[in-house]
Amino acid sequence: MKIPISVLVVIYKSNRDVLLIERADRPGFWQSVTGSLDALDEDLALAATREVFEETGIAVDQLAAGSLRNLHHQIEYEIYPDWRFRYAPGVTRNIEHWFALEVPENIQIQLSPREHVAFQWLPFEEAAKKCFSRSNGDAILKFFSEKKE
Repeated sequence: MKIPISVLVVIYKSNRDVLLIERADRPGFWQSVTGSLDALDEDLALAATREVFEETGIAVDQLAAGSLRNLHHQIEYEIYPDWRFRYAPGVTRNIEHWFALEVPENIQIQLSPREHVAFQWLPFEEAAKKCFSRSNGDAILKFFSEKKE
C-alpha cells in the first residue's frame, strides 16, 4: 500500500521553462515529478531525488550542489477516488511536500515508460495551466513568484 506522504518536484531551466511529463495511465494528464515515500522514515529530499531519477533519468547527485531545493511548503489534498485503492482502507488524504530542481539547458530526459509516455518543456505560466492538478500548477506559480533572479 502507498504511504499518503509524497513529494512534488518542479524541474526547471534557467530560462524558467518547466518540465511536464504525461502519465501513462491517464493520457492527457500532465504533471511535475511526483511520488510517495517508500517508508515512513524516508528523508523527503532523498524521496525527491529517487522520484526524479525514476521518472526522468536525471541523477540529482550529478548536478551542481544546491540544485535540488526543499521549498518548505506542504499541502494536504484529497486523493482522487479512482486512486484510493493504492492506499490502506479509509485513507482519503495525502500530504505533499514541494521541491524545485534547476537543471542545465542540455539535460537529457529518460522517461520510465510504465509511468510516463511524453515530456515537454514549457514556459512556467503555460506549464502551470497545463497541469491536471491545480495544486501542481499552484506549486509552479508559487515557486516562480518567490524565486529571486
